Amino acid sequence: MLHPGQMILSLQRNIGKAVVGKEEAVEYALIALLCKGHVLIEDVPGVGKTTLASALAKSLDCSFRRIQFTPDLMPSDVTGFTLVNFKTGEMEYKEGAVMSQIILADEINRTSPKTQSALLEVMEEHQVTVDGITHQLPQPFIVLATQNPGEFVGTYPLPEAQVDRFFLRVSIGYPTVEQEMDVLERYSGSVPPMETIEPVCTAQDILMMQDQVTRVYCSPEVRAYVATLAAATRNDPSFTLGASTRAAIALIRGGQACALLDERDFVLPEDVQHMFLPVLGHRMVLSPEAKMKGVQAEQILLKILQSTPVPVKL
Repeated sequence: MLHPGQMILSLQRNIGKAVVGKEEAVEYALIALLCKGHVLIEDVPGVGKTTLASALAKSLDCSFRRIQFTPDLMPSDVTGFTLVNFKTGEMEYKEGAVMSQIILADEINRTSPKTQSALLEVMEEHQVTVDGITHQLPQPFIVLATQNPGEFVGTYPLPEAQVDRFFLRVSIGYPTVEQEMDVLERYSGSVPPMETIEPVCTAQDILMMQDQVTRVYCSPEVRAYVATLAAATRNDPSFTLGASTRAAIALIRGGQACALLDERDFVLPEDVQHMFLPVLGHRMVLSPEAKMKGVQAEQILLKILQSTPVPVKL
């Protein structure tokens, strides 16, 4: 088996056939996969959110389903339901769309809160409970959810409890002129770039790398650094809701994945800093005063990161 860093590089190159010039967004999505986390892909329409999720799915030899979230989507469409088998007289479970290893939840903020909440147990426990019976999801399991932050008509903002269950958030952003010329060249050909993507990694490879992430050593000093950063977000008056303990754990996991990809068996403060914004940015809730001033959560987080002493001894 290749080293995790080499495997991730291979996946990045494969996804890069369809997603041009967005190496950082691809890297963060792959780190979330290694950390058994879920990804919220948030950006304006038409910049490649769905393409990124689909390209990642096609690069892995795993089962994949896309759920197009609409206002009329029911929780049972997501989790499944039970019905009577008239031949046997017994109740049978009919799988919902989440019974797959990779789930693309497209435009997740377009469905009702009731259906959104159906994903809570799925994302946290990797299981589905229908009529009192629990069904385990296949492994590895990851939810890649997309949403357009600028749209408000006909949308339902995700509740804080569900947003906190996303390991990190990535943004695609508009391409440069050179990148867009590359995109136009690829998509003007007879073969769509998505059709050139082949699986380069198996489910077993992912499970082995996920296990390796947990074995990366994180010193007490780095753990204290993460705890100090989390506490600083809770004490900042610009936030009405700071980082949760789940967010602090995700920050540690993200640092471990960064170290593994850098072929190290220990976490450095730089690994934590690299993951700080994507892991915490979407979890912060700004105070009304901060919103009035037009302050962004990322700006405050950067100030916290710069003002928090970095441990020297590890």
